[in-house]
Amino acid sequence: MKSFTDWITSHKDEITALQIFYDQPYRRRDLTFKMIRELADTIVADKPTLAPLSVWRAYELLEKVNGQPKNELMALVSLIRKAAGIDAVLTSYDKTVDRNFQNWVFKKQAGTLKFTEPQMQWLRMIKDHVAASVSVAVDDLDYTPFAENGGRGKMWQLFGNESESIIGELNEALAA
Repeated sequence: MKSFTDWITSHKDEITALQIFYDQPYRRRDLTFKMIRELADTIVADKPTLAPLSVWRAYELLEKVNGQPKNELMALVSLIRKAAGIDAVLTSYDKTVDRNFQNWVFKKQAGTLKFTEPQMQWLRMIKDHVAASVSVAVDDLDYTPFAENGGRGKMWQLFGNESESIIGELNEALAA
């Protein structure tokens, strides 16, 4: 665990994904699946013993963890959040996204705005996409699972001119 944290800390100025976590938390919404994939590949190539799922298992043996990562990239994001001091307890990234999503929806609906069930279904699809891919972009609406549910057109039909701002808000809120 210490060697993982040491490796992350020693490379935080060289790798964009780590710079975003450490120095520019407001930019976490800009993190991409590609950045995380490249970071995972770099870690495994440089220090195979620091493969994210192996480090996760070490944490499980030594301290409390919250949840199980669904894949290596979710484990990596969770481990970086722990190493950077964002999370006090190692928490599976999808659980973090779920919690942040609940908070965002609660705040949005605290006033006069109330999401319909079809809107909530779309918001949950976006949340699940962010949990698996770190962020969502308008172009992602052209792919599974969005395309099967009407794609960009359906998003626009449900949210109108607010579609892009909702995507931006969710990227920011869920990565917090």
